[in-house]
Amino acid sequence: MFKSAFAVAMALFSFTAFLPAEEASTESLDFKAKPSEIRTYKTIGDVELEMSIFYPADHKPSDQRAVIVFFFGGGWKSGTPAQFYPHCNYLASRGMVAMAADYRVYNRQKAQVIDCIADAKSAIRWVRANAKKLGIDPNRIASGGGSAGGHLGAAVGTLSGFETEGEDTSISSRPNAMALFNPALDLSAKAFNAEIDSERYQERLKRQGAKPDEISPTQHISKNTPPAIIFHGKEDPTVPYSQAEAFTKRMKEFNIPCTLDGYEKEKHGFFNYGRNGNKAFVATLRQLDLFLVEQKFLSGKATIK
Repeated sequence: MFKSAFAVAMALFSFTAFLPAEEASTESLDFKAKPSEIRTYKTIGDVELEMSIFYPADHKPSDQRAVIVFFFGGGWKSGTPAQFYPHCNYLASRGMVAMAADYRVYNRQKAQVIDCIADAKSAIRWVRANAKKLGIDPNRIASGGGSAGGHLGAAVGTLSGFETEGEDTSISSRPNAMALFNPALDLSAKAFNAEIDSERYQERLKRQGAKPDEISPTQHISKNTPPAIIFHGKEDPTVPYSQAEAFTKRMKEFNIPCTLDGYEKEKHGFFNYGRNGNKAFVATLRQLDLFLVEQKFLSGKATIK
């Protein structure tokens, strides 16, 4: 479902946000620019889940560009796709198609974590199924996200099952790369340094819809898991840094490229646009750019300053 026609959206969309790569910088980009278009990727009952899409300025449906799909954070309870609009703006300026997906959460739809996973898989599958219409390469799809959204970005790359009934599962919901920001990678009490009987842990356990080990990406890494980069604050009290370390170690046991970019003295959500003068936002986005170049999703040098 289109909320605005592609041609009209591209004509009206702020070209300030999508300058050519050699001219783009944090000074020239409008990080508050809106999506080029918004499309519905999934309907569950009366709930329409939308995909916010950012196109490069010169994008055509006949292109075969790399794409990244971000999932917002919020403990699987809240949050909005707008969290990653600034990331999408920059990556679109560099030549990728960048997207931010909505998904069901507990506070709005009483969704369990397994429903969030199902929606994330649907989002990746929808992108791949519509590759020709979107002008993207179905073999260069990256998942991304922060915190609970980071869990989803990793879940689509590791977990089997949790598919939405009726979808064409012959179309893979597995991405080709993962970009994870302080992601929850192990949902066990031990991995969160939590007492198993604590009220907070038990509350989340009731909302999961499955046992922790069944939906913990670290426990499901295989030879088919795509390369990853992880950004994590070393003093994160919400999702311990040790989770990222354990995931990275497990990835390397399978000889899968995995870069852990740890940040001293940083806590949860440190990477978000607007925090602390955007120092961490710029630093992590620059490293993400380098990772995407390494994975052949982008070419040329990072332009963020």
